[in-house]
This record gives sequence, structure tokens and C-alpha cells, in this order.
Amino acid sequence: MAAQDAYEQCGLDRLILVPAAQAPLKPNDVQSSAEDRLAMLRAATEWDRRFEISDYELGKGGISYTIDSARYFRALYPNDELFWVIGGDQLPKLHLWKDIEELAKLVEFIFLERPGYPVKPREDIPGLRLRRCDGHLLAINSTELRERTRRQLSLDYFVPHKAIVYIRENALYRDKG
Repeated sequence: MAAQDAYEQCGLDRLILVPAAQAPLKPNDVQSSAEDRLAMLRAATEWDRRFEISDYELGKGGISYTIDSARYFRALYPNDELFWVIGGDQLPKLHLWKDIEELAKLVEFIFLERPGYPVKPREDIPGLRLRRCDGHLLAINSTELRERTRRQLSLDYFVPHKAIVYIRENALYRDKG
């Protein structure tokens, strides 16, 4: 839903989904294999031609720094305007991102507001460009979705159906017992 909101409201030509190998500010967040996460993303979006998937960060492995991906996409699309879509909850943490001043020159950030995270303008990062996306405010996150799966609660209406089927068929996010 967030990808769709950003695509539609910002008039993007394409939207490339880039699953991280390991997010640097969430060291314990990866709980399924790169192959499983890529398969779930493909299952969730394969029917929608507006979205593409890049396995750049997964293939590179290790910690996924946005600056590395931005450099990769800048080389791949040298004449395009690049945007990076984030949740509004990431805005207070942007100063912690690796090489944020260079990143701010390479991309404009599109941020989607998240419930419970009031957005405050940032003035401490030179050249930072922010574009607000008034998307559908969702008060759900990946941790809660994994917990729902572990407790065998429904993921319907939160996750695309084909991704739910993949999670069930591969017994992902279940207690090891």
C-alpha cells in the first residue's frame, strides 16, 4: 500500500522495491532468509507492472547501506531523478545514516507518515530534500506481522494473499518446536 501511495501521489515512472540484506539500524530484524523475503516480495507484486524488484542489496550481502544502493541506481539510471521512499518514523534517524550528506545530493526522500510519529522538519542535513506522501496511515509494522504469524493469527488485509500463502507453505516466522 505504501509503494502504491508513493507511486500514485508522486507521479513516479517506476518504483523499484529493494529488500535489504541487513538494515544497519535494525541488527536483529532479519528473521527469514534472503531467498524467502525475495520470494514473498515477488509473490506480493508479480501481477503489478508498476513495481519492479531489485535484488542488488541481497546479492551484495552484509549490511545494506542506502548510500551504496543510491550510487548503484545513479550509475544504472544516470539521467533519472531518484527518490527514496521511507516511513516518516525514519526522519528522526536520518542523521545516523551512512554518508547522509552525499545521499541527500543523490536522492530526494519521499516520506510516508506513520501513526505515532509526528513529522518534524530536518534542518541539520545540508541539501536534504523531503517530499511528503499523504498515504494510507497504517499502524502496523513488520514486527507485529511476524508476531501475528507466530501466534497463528490472520494476516489477511495486512499482507497480499500470495505472500500469505508463501509464508504458510514455508512455515515462516513460527516458533521452532
